[in-house]
Amino acid sequence: MSTASANRFVYVTYIRTTPQQLWAALTSADFTRQYWMGMRVEAEWRPGGSWRLLKPDGTLADAGEIIECEPGKRLVIRWRHEMTPELKAEGWSQCTMDLEPVGNAVKLTVTHRMEREGGRFIAAVAGGWPQVLSNLKSLLETGSTLLPTRY
Repeated sequence: MSTASANRFVYVTYIRTTPQQLWAALTSADFTRQYWMGMRVEAEWRPGGSWRLLKPDGTLADAGEIIECEPGKRLVIRWRHEMTPELKAEGWSQCTMDLEPVGNAVKLTVTHRMEREGGRFIAAVAGGWPQVLSNLKSLLETGSTLLPTRY
């Protein structure tokens, strides 16, 4: 399920895994490359730590900082797009990932929002998150992704 407005995008999925395995998938640089279309997340997983999303060639796509980091439960990242000047000019967004165990699965809720309304950034993440999270779900449940690497 996903919903979007002018300044907020929410995506909810249930993944047959444990909170610990999902957390490891979200925070492992090598694992993120497998489901995030070849992109690699590098971060200092603590409040105030840096966060970066890199293309396979090392180009910086997005950057920011960790706001909250509760392993297996919650991750909040303040981030800005760095590659496209128009999206970078829109400023900072906040992405919250909440993990909640439900039976033999984990409910993952990703909420990406901006203070500013009417920009293109939320529309861009509304197109990207479903692809990334579908790949993540498939990889954790079956060992392979659905969509090929774009970069």
